[in-house]
Amino acid sequence: MKKPHRYRPGTVALREIRRFQKTTELLIRKAPFQHVVRQIAQKYKKDVCFQSTDVLALQEASEAYMVGMFEDTNLAALHAKRVTILPRDLALARRLRGDKDLEEPEKKENKK
Repeated sequence: MKKPHRYRPGTVALREIRRFQKTTELLIRKAPFQHVVRQIAQKYKKDVCFQSTDVLALQEASEAYMVGMFEDTNLAALHAKRVTILPRDLALARRLRGDKDLEEPEKKENKK
């Protein structure tokens, strides 16, 4: 009985990276992202309406931010002579970028 063909670890991942670097399509599906945006907006104001272009602009900006953040995180991991990113790499990238505290408003009110 012959074993099914398996690629070596990392081969498929590198192929996917090359594929996604060539495309400009959005990586997060539109409907789930729209649900998250609406949930967050409901915390601040009830009955909020969004135009489709508004949600698309938010999604473009969010994905650009996340891609840049993961690039910085990967650089931090490579600097530590690792190929696997860890939460501490993400924390370092955020700190070097000067990102503000991104806690939810309810948690901030409880601290006061």
